[in-house]
This record gives sequence, structure tokens and C-alpha cells, in this order.
Amino acid sequence: MTATDTAADLAPIAERADAPSQLPTVTAGDLAWRPATRDDAPALLELRNTIAEADREPYRETLEEILEMFDAPWRRYDTDSLLGFDRDGVLRAYGLVDTTPGDTRTVRAFLFGGVHPERRREGIGRELFAWQVARGRQVLAASGKDLPARIAVFAEDDGPADKNHLYERFGFGARRFYSELMRDLRDLDAAPVPEVTLDGSLRVVPFEPRYDDATRLAHNDAFRDHWGSEPQTPEQWTNGRSAFAPQWSFVVVDDAPDVDALLASPHTDADTAAALGAGEPLVVGYQIAARFEEDWGVRGFTFGYTEILGVRRAYRGRKIAVAALAAGMRAFARDGMQFAALDVDTANPSGANGLYASLGYTKTHGSRMYSVEL
Repeated sequence: MTATDTAADLAPIAERADAPSQLPTVTAGDLAWRPATRDDAPALLELRNTIAEADREPYRETLEEILEMFDAPWRRYDTDSLLGFDRDGVLRAYGLVDTTPGDTRTVRAFLFGGVHPERRREGIGRELFAWQVARGRQVLAASGKDLPARIAVFAEDDGPADKNHLYERFGFGARRFYSELMRDLRDLDAAPVPEVTLDGSLRVVPFEPRYDDATRLAHNDAFRDHWGSEPQTPEQWTNGRSAFAPQWSFVVVDDAPDVDALLASPHTDADTAAALGAGEPLVVGYQIAARFEEDWGVRGFTFGYTEILGVRRAYRGRKIAVAALAAGMRAFARDGMQFAALDVDTANPSGANGLYASLGYTKTHGSRMYSVEL
């Protein structure tokens, strides 16, 4: 599968997905298997954090984050999850298959799972992953979206080699690489955050709820040319916000946009055109931040995290990203955060890697995405 493939060049997704009529049975480990429910959130949290600690992953999760997974209206854990319990009723393994409803360029199925460290090397992980891959194929086939398709799983660069070998045995290849970057905020006199003056009618303002959907539209436009990015529906955009830090988030608005030019542009999407026609505010750039306090003890320092940073394509080259990111960095520092952190695709097409390097960010960790392209 290449970037030049189009839906017209492809066989129907039901054919390409090659979905099995029945899912394989997981028998290894003598565990009792059933789908996950919301009531399983505490046990799932304990297992995921136990796995993260054993595998030296640089993060931990909270109960709120796990509950948000179940609260997403598009997820079907009754069919797309599997939990394995031992004879004492203790959760020992889990597998989840996740999809996103907004996919319009590539339809995707993401696989998440793991086995308790005490129960590894019993064949549980291999059989569970086989179930996940088979279910992922079924989900893609049932989507009815005759688009390029992908089954994907994420891994830490310094994680257990056995996991990577498992993915490769199932035909997954490392397709994308990501870098975690950090910037020290403890001595801003020695390394000051840049002051940026925006031109024209652009201004940086703190995030407010009234800018929320306008920011979603800006994000969909900003990431339209990014590999692996798909449009966010309103439900996707507002899900998973337990760590959202509005006090650290900023948007750039254009108070006097050239509405006629934007409406005439073939690059202006229908949702943005409707918002402009309705006189809604136009967000042209944004820095959305999160506060992951559970990670601070693991890392040994405090940090503010930039979850997403973007600029509308028509507004690039006007220092908007620098202005938004700098506002976030100052907010982190004012609240006593020792570092500013973010993650970036190493092949980001917008020049983000050079931007971050110029602002003092350096790599501290890496991860990758393995996938099968269909």
C-alpha cells in the first residue's frame, strides 16, 4: 500500500480485510475469558499499570482515563475486547480493538493488550494477539469503507523485544517512529521563551469553551496533510479529557479573516465554511495541553504536556505555532512545572522537528507504530 493508492484502485474492504468467519479461541494459560465491561475498569487499570512498570514504560494511567475508554459512544467492548481471569478471579491479560468513527482517508483498527508479567511465556500473548488481529480484520470488513486500511499497534523503542518479535511474526512492520521531546523550564533567564508578535488581526488567547469546536475544525484542517491523521468528530474531540489542562491551553484567532477568500478556496472544508457563514470565531492555531500527574513520580520531575499543536494550512509561515507553544510553555513555568514535554512524528511534514529544536526541546524517549497495510 502506498500513499498514491486511491479507493478506486483498491478491491472492496471486505475482500482486502480477509476477515475470518470465526475468531480463534484463546486456550493458553487456563484463563477464563469474557468481554470487558465498565465495572472492570479498576482491575484493568491495575493490570495496565503493572505491565507499564514491568516494561519500564514512562507513564501510568488513572481510573478516570480507563473509564473514559468505556464512555466513548462508538466503542463496542462487548465485541471488541477480551479479558482473561485466573482461577482466583484476578485479571491476568487483556486485549482491545479500537476504531475511530471519523476515518475518511484510511480506515483503521488499533490493537491494545498485554499479559501480566507473572504469566508471560505461557503462549497467552501470542494467542490473544491472534484474536485481536482476527477481530481487527472483522471490524475493518464491517466498516463498509472502501478506503486504504490499516491494523496498527504501538510499542516503546526500549520495550520488551519479545513484543516486537511477536508483531513481526504476524506480518506487522515498523511504519512510523515518534520522539518524546522535553524542554527545561527551570532557568528561563538563561534560555528564555521567545516573545512573538503576530501580524494583522491574529491574537493569542487562553482556551475557552466557546473556542472548542472551532479548534476541532482548525485541527482537522491542520492535520489533513499529516500521515496517519484522520478528521475528528465532535464525539472524538471531546472524549478522553480527564487530563485536559485548559489553564495551559491557548488558541490563535483571526479577528478579521478574509471570509470571501476562505470561502472561495477549494481547501476550505464544508464545516469551516458553515462556521464562517454563521459568524463563528475562526481559530487558526492552537496548543492544547494536558496535566499527567501520575507520570511525575515515574519520571522524577514535573512537566506540562502539549498534546496537540497545529496551524491551519492557509495560515502557515506566520509564527503562529511558535506563539501558541510559547504561551503554553510560560503557563507551565508559572505553575512551577520543571519541563515542557510533547511527542512528534519523526517524519512530520510541517517542519515541526526543527521548530522544537530551535526552542530547546531535545529527545528523551522514542516509540513506534507497527502496522499491516491493507
